[in-house]
Order: sequence, then C-alpha cells, then structure tokens
Amino acid sequence: MIDTPKVCLSIAGLDPSGGAGIVADIKTFAAFECFATAVVTSVTFQNTQGVYGAVHQDAASIRGQLVPVADDYTIAATKTGMLPTREVIEEVAAIIRERGLSNLVVDPVVRSTSGYDLIDDAALGSLIENLFPLADLITPNLPEAERIVTSKIRTEDDIRGAGRAMQSLGAKNVLIKGGHSIEGVAAKVARDYLFLGDDLVILDADYIDSTSTHGSGCVLAAAITANLALGKDLQAAVKIAKDFVLEGIRTAPKLGKGNSSPVNVGRYWAIGRMDGDR
Repeated sequence: MIDTPKVCLSIAGLDPSGGAGIVADIKTFAAFECFATAVVTSVTFQNTQGVYGAVHQDAASIRGQLVPVADDYTIAATKTGMLPTREVIEEVAAIIRERGLSNLVVDPVVRSTSGYDLIDDAALGSLIENLFPLADLITPNLPEAERIVTSKIRTEDDIRGAGRAMQSLGAKNVLIKGGHSIEGVAAKVARDYLFLGDDLVILDADYIDSTSTHGSGCVLAAAITANLALGKDLQAAVKIAKDFVLEGIRTAPKLGKGNSSPVNVGRYWAIGRMDGDR
C-alpha cells in the first residue's frame, strides 16, 4: 500500500529559468517526497544573468488559484515567496486565515540576487503587518533583514538586535541567513541565526565558496516547509534544510551563462538524508 504523501503549497513567483521561485519549490518538495501544489503570484522575466521584468497577478487571480486547492487537499505546510504587491499580500493573508493553513514559512523576498527590487515599501509594510504574525518562521537574508528593520547589519550584535526587532514586529521565529559576511565570523563558516522564541540557536557549517547560489533562499525555505509537513520540529527542519542547500551548492551543475547558476535540488540526496534521520 502506498502512503499518502504530505501536500505542500508554494505561493510565489515563476522563474522561467527554473532556478528559483515556484519551480525550485516544486523540485524541493518532490525531493522530500511531498506532493507539490503552487499558486503563481508573478510571472518574472529572468535567467541566471538577471531579472528583466515581471507581470504581477491580482487578488482575484490569487483567490482563484488558491481556494480550489485549499478546499480540495489537506495542506500540511505552506511557503510564501515573492508577493509583489499589497493587494496580493492582503489576499494571501486573508485566505490563510480563512482556511486555517498551518506550518507557514514566509520567505520575505524583496530583492533578487542581481539587485532587482521585487516589492516596494508599501508591499513590504503589508507583508510585515499581515503575514509575519501568521508565520511559524520567516527566513530573511542579510539585505532583506536590513530592509525590514531599516538599519545596517555588520556585527553579531546587530543580528541579535535585528532578530529581536522582527519578533517585535510580529514574527514568532526568525532565521537570519548569511552570517559568513558578518564581522568576527570566520570566512569559511556558513553561519545562520535561528531565533526560536526567546532562544537563539546558531547554526554553523562549512562555507562553500561558489557562485552557484541561484534560488538557494527559495530552496532553503521550501525544504524547511517540506520537513515541517513531514512532522519535524522547527529546529530540526531548519538543520535538514541547511544541509540540503549546502549539498545543493556543492554539487551544482553549473548551468547557464550568468554569475549565479542554480543549486542542485537532488532527490536522492534528500531521501537518503531523511532515511538517515529515521
């Protein structure tokens, strides 16, 4: 008898080149043997070389996509990525509340790796107000954290202050990524900071010096989402996801002509990792 897979939902933008956004999320969910569903918030024009534009969906499109899925499936965990406008954010938050969607991971995507701004200040304010309080975890990188708290982050004390500031804005738990560029952290250490309620958990791993990082933030958040769906606690889900992304960077296939090629989303590595944890 085949076990019924856990259903994961991604609400995010479409990257036609397949490295980030919904396509990366779907591949990541599948890597952990979850069933992937998706709601497209924006159709972006991009590849490994840059982002060239986008056409955003409106609230009616978001509701039209999301409600039938939520009414049909039991969704075990949900991840949000690029939510481009206040209208979209408010609609997503309203449906999450209406349908009681749990295990919510919010990746506050505000800027592409190539420097393209993906949301404006009004949308970011709405994201903080409407989605942070609903999220089980938010996963900003350093530039995103700086924009959210409106201050520079240069030291570990700055990171501690930023994490607590985001919690004061309504986030229950916060994962700040990118500690390898913080003063006082060894260059060969990939350090992330997980604020779990009142606790701070520092997650260290070997830093991989690579340009193959396109979609790494999407893959990390999607891997956390999948592991929450599978019943892992939040700290364990983050640790498994971090290992998964680092292996994806290490084994990246070097696709595309740009400075940032996609990470490897390896199904067999993920399943092996899961089996090892059982």
